[in-house]
Amino acid sequence: NIASGASPQGTLDCVSAWVTDFRKDLSRIDVPTLVIHGDADRILPIAATGKRTAEMVKGSKFVVVEGGPHGLTLTHPDKVNPELLSFLEEKLGAKREVA
Repeated sequence: NIASGASPQGTLDCVSAWVTDFRKDLSRIDVPTLVIHGDADRILPIAATGKRTAEMVKGSKFVVVEGGPHGLTLTHPDKVNPELLSFLEEKLGAKREVA
């Protein structure tokens, strides 16, 4: 559990981000954006967050990771990493070697 490793001060400091409404900011994003979300996220349900974020960021690419929970970069790297690399290759216009 990532959250259990946070310091008490770190936990307190992130509360303001939880209550800040960033929806107006999303429509102003003008760079290539990849939204990856797991359909099993019980902390931030996909319909309320991932799907809506992708809809609000013009031209974004939305990828759903089947069975992916909150923190899916740790639990599903085999699904997330290829999507990240593919997105970067597409946007950079060249295939990159991965060590």
